[in-house]
Amino acid sequence: QVQLVESGGGLVQAGGSLRLSCAASGRTFDISQMGWFRQAPGKERLFVASIDWNNGRSLYEDSVKGRFTIFRDNAKNTVYLQMNSLKPEDTAVYYCRSRVKMGAVYWGQGTQVSVSS
Repeated sequence: QVQLVESGGGLVQAGGSLRLSCAASGRTFDISQMGWFRQAPGKERLFVASIDWNNGRSLYEDSVKGRFTIFRDNAKNTVYLQMNSLKPEDTAVYYCRSRVKMGAVYWGQGTQVSVSS
């Protein structure tokens, strides 16, 4: 199994920045991809960004392109989400997800991001 612990959420004004971190432990050698999802109140959990653990290739949901950057530190088994130019509609609980080579996925506990207008 892989355990994930997120940190870095908080309250910020529109236009501000936050950096989320997700530290993985356990069977980290099995990780093939890590990503971020978010869930606003009353809505489903949606994809935000992902990164291939081996080649670093990243993907983004359209609304965050150019504002958010996902990057990794393999030595620390940590993935980050740098969020700039935040908007009120970015308010959500942000979840880290890890996918391992056999296909199983693991989730973190989530961290709250609130953006005030």
